[in-house]
Amino acid sequence: MKNQYNKTITACFIAYIVQAIVNNFVPLLFLTFQRQYQIPLTQITLLVTFNFGVQLCVDLLSVGFVDRIGYRASMILAHLFSAAGLALLTILPELFSSPFTGILIAVMVYAIGGGLLEVLVSPVVEACPSDHKEKAMSMLHSFYCWGHVGVVLLSTLFFKIFGISNWKILALLWAIVPFCNTFAFRKIPLSSPIEEGETGLTIKDLFCMKLFWVLLVMMICAGASEQAVSQWASTFAEKGLGISKAAGDLAGPMAFAVFMGISRSFYGKYGDRIHPDRFMIGSCLLCIFSYLGISLLPLPQLSLISCALCGLSVGIMWPGTFSKAAAALPKGGTALFALLALGGDVGCSGGPTVVGIVSGMLGENLKAGIFAAILFPVLLLAGIIFCNNIARNRK
Repeated sequence: MKNQYNKTITACFIAYIVQAIVNNFVPLLFLTFQRQYQIPLTQITLLVTFNFGVQLCVDLLSVGFVDRIGYRASMILAHLFSAAGLALLTILPELFSSPFTGILIAVMVYAIGGGLLEVLVSPVVEACPSDHKEKAMSMLHSFYCWGHVGVVLLSTLFFKIFGISNWKILALLWAIVPFCNTFAFRKIPLSSPIEEGETGLTIKDLFCMKLFWVLLVMMICAGASEQAVSQWASTFAEKGLGISKAAGDLAGPMAFAVFMGISRSFYGKYGDRIHPDRFMIGSCLLCIFSYLGISLLPLPQLSLISCALCGLSVGIMWPGTFSKAAAALPKGGTALFALLALGGDVGCSGGPTVVGIVSGMLGENLKAGIFAAILFPVLLLAGIIFCNNIARNRK
């Protein structure tokens, strides 16, 4: 029975690579858009905010229709939207008098797909028969990291060989990945996260539960702990080491993503030998120490090493919180995963914002901003301990 779901899990792994493509490919083209379409940089930077803003809306709205149309139809739609958005990116800028409008529409289309994937993929994997769901969830989320690394490296290699002017060809090549995975989801077996004959909790039900709010805060802190450093790692590398933007991206965010992927892959392989709560608590402590290293160590090389260690420490936070929530609230269903995805996205945008605001208030002192963000792993650690106490009381 379980072997039948191996294809399902593999398709979900590819789905997270799709999400990495839609989130990380277009930012590589920002300067190209600026030169080719004469779009001001102030407008181009809005594309990232718009992308995640649409995904936040989809996270919330998905509660109303995913259960009605089913997980299979929703997953197919997610992949089709992702593929269509990447393909439209090559067409729409020339069809509008303002190329930025065309790019914005294409981003909106693939952002709908990305938002749906964020809500759907984790509960689909969680519903697959498995003795160690935490392992599967961690391995699943590692594929986002490896997808991120692959998008940057393969795109850089393509541009080096064929030239940045052929970016539209690469966009169509990346669109093939979600398009092909659509056919996989038409045939693979899918289990509902809610057992047959039962109904999932509603948003109102969840809002009345203290445990849900703790889990939601944990999810926000998981996203914030991850992105507070990831979004600023390139700046650390450029300013501290005096290297180029391209080298800074490789030494900063790329190293962060690699170490985060290593952490998730490690737990995905050996998680059955490690208690999940101990691994999460150890990760929170390592995250706190890495934040201290980034903000307090005097040598920029040591700060950069601390950035990489931070990637290692945050790897389990997002998938670990998902698994913890699914185990604690087994009837949570689509509403639970959608709201957790929403909380994670809020954290992903809020963490870097806190760092930026504090840094600006203290004279562009980025280290002070990172030090202030230490609040997020501390709160996550407190949430884990609180959930464990509730579990003990129930027993």
